[in-house]
Amino acid sequence: MRLRMALLATTLMAAAPAVASATTITGPYVDLGGGYDLTQTQSYKVKGFDGDTTSDNYGNTSSKGKIHHKNGWTGYASFGWGFGNGLRAEVEGTYLRSNLDGNSGNAGHTKGKDSSYGGFGNLVYDIDLKQFGIDAPVTPFIGAGAGYLWTQENANFANGSSLKGTRGGFAYQAIVGAAIDTGVPGLQVTAQYRMIGQPGSFRNGQFNSYGAGANYASHTSIDHRFNHLFMLGLRYAFDTAPPPAAPAPVVAAPAPLPARSYLVFFDWDASALSARARQIVAEAAQASTHVQTTRIEVNGYTDNSAAHPGPRGEKYNLGLSNRRADSVKAELIRDGVPATAIDIHGYGEAHPLVATGPNTREPQNRRVEIILH
Repeated sequence: MRLRMALLATTLMAAAPAVASATTITGPYVDLGGGYDLTQTQSYKVKGFDGDTTSDNYGNTSSKGKIHHKNGWTGYASFGWGFGNGLRAEVEGTYLRSNLDGNSGNAGHTKGKDSSYGGFGNLVYDIDLKQFGIDAPVTPFIGAGAGYLWTQENANFANGSSLKGTRGGFAYQAIVGAAIDTGVPGLQVTAQYRMIGQPGSFRNGQFNSYGAGANYASHTSIDHRFNHLFMLGLRYAFDTAPPPAAPAPVVAAPAPLPARSYLVFFDWDASALSARARQIVAEAAQASTHVQTTRIEVNGYTDNSAAHPGPRGEKYNLGLSNRRADSVKAELIRDGVPATAIDIHGYGEAHPLVATGPNTREPQNRRVEIILH
């Protein structure tokens, strides 16, 4: 039950929300953490003797039973290097502490404590969730390590005997967890589960036989040891830089739309179209087929000079502006525009482009404006 609850707690911690985008480690980093240590029950056997292998003044002494591990804690510190592709290598120092409490067979109830300390070399791989289409501030990781641990045992049994000693040996571990970005560049919170295994072996220790005060140097066999660790930590990557901003998408400039207004200019006191004027009218006719057009307005104008001065000149210019509009309409029709789509107006001297004094020749006022509606 304790193991299932601890696994559930680690899963929930790894799924906790975060506030930044996932970080890929490149370069050096440090990692510190600690948490809960659950050590599986172990079996042991003791065979004692008084140091004289040819005689046994007290007779062979042997005992066997189980060592029950209760609540414990663990801490670790590591220094590593990220290669920028998800792979990391690190060296780690670790410490494990567990309380002993339980029925140990023919030796009776067990009380005491044990601790392990040593180091590992680990290889860890960070899983980039973006390759699965997930953009989240969480980076799961898996890993494995190998190293060396010293374990110190201090077990006291109800029958007055005790088991004490220290041994060192090979150890290995499996790692699974997740790193959660904090919003501070390079700083992550980690939640992880580790399983540490230590193959069983004989150790030399002291076995105080049944409270009789006879201390025997003993050979003690303890079976394979498994520690289940549930930990939280803080990891800081020194060279972490904010990810480069995504390049702005290249958007092709929209093709320019055809103009909806065209100006055609005339010589003084003339309504005939020049070569340039015919070219502009042709452009207007072509544009009318590429934009939504319901009608084409053709407006003629003159400057305020006239071949006939006075009121007669204004009337003359009004007629001249209509003749100019008619010339443009005729050219539009030749260029394929239906006559029914063209409305013409003559405004004479009204609405000049350039304000002038009276009786002034101004080329920009001698014009026809083609407007596409």
